[in-house]
Amino acid sequence: MKVMNEFMEFLQEYKVYGLAIAFIIGAAASALVKSLVDNIIMPIITPMIPGGAWREATLVLGPVYLKWGAFLGELINFVVVAFVVFMMAKTILKEKKVAKK
Repeated sequence: MKVMNEFMEFLQEYKVYGLAIAFIIGAAASALVKSLVDNIIMPIITPMIPGGAWREATLVLGPVYLKWGAFLGELINFVVVAFVVFMMAKTILKEKKVAKK
């Protein structure tokens, strides 16, 4: 029983509960952003891509096939996630800023 109490104290001391909740919310937010990119942003960009299928858009350099369409989708996904994280961090950390002297 003592080990269980120590374990619970460890979880509380290092705020593991909050970390677990943040991880779950982050995974859900990532899925939401991926859906936004795949179903809203990329269909707007698709007419500008030769062939119209952004996932299959490739650049052929001899025997090498570069799937730049899929990469572009993942890049946009990353930029949106990074921007959302930046905005959240900016809002949260603004409260913790110490005035410079």
